[in-house]
Amino acid sequence: MRKIFLYLAGLSVFITASAQAQCQVCTVAAIGGIGLARWLKIDDTITGLWIGGLLVSVSLWTLNWLRSKKWNFGQDKIIIPVFYYLTTIIPLYSYKIIGHPYNTFWNMDKLVLGVLVGSIFFWAITLKYEDIKRKNNNHAQFPFQKVVLPVGILSLLSVIFYFLTR
Repeated sequence: MRKIFLYLAGLSVFITASAQAQCQVCTVAAIGGIGLARWLKIDDTITGLWIGGLLVSVSLWTLNWLRSKKWNFGQDKIIIPVFYYLTTIIPLYSYKIIGHPYNTFWNMDKLVLGVLVGSIFFWAITLKYEDIKRKNNNHAQFPFQKVVLPVGILSLLSVIFYFLTR
């Protein structure tokens, strides 16, 4: 099983380099950022929340960029996010940052749990923002609402998970 993950991680590096969507330096920086968060004693669930939000955000940016170039291909709304999640999760697993048996919460790896929760809430608040904007003649209700809502929800979740994991 480990060989399969290492093979996929290696393959993702080559795919990533050719697509220039995410580079090896970015992966190392992300791993370094997680290391720094651990050194600062930030719980992995909280780190995962922000990684999940970032993955949703980057997926949406990429899809919007593809649309602006009029590049559409079948199932791109699935392929793009799966690509980003795999090129993030597989290296974290191969470096043993994900999968440690004593780093769990609710019987799930803390980082994976954070990524899932952060992704779901970031996606939901993005949909809510689009709904609010649509109901308001395609305008936000206040300046920087598109930034405030996702950052606010991730901040709130960070506080909640801080108290849950203390």
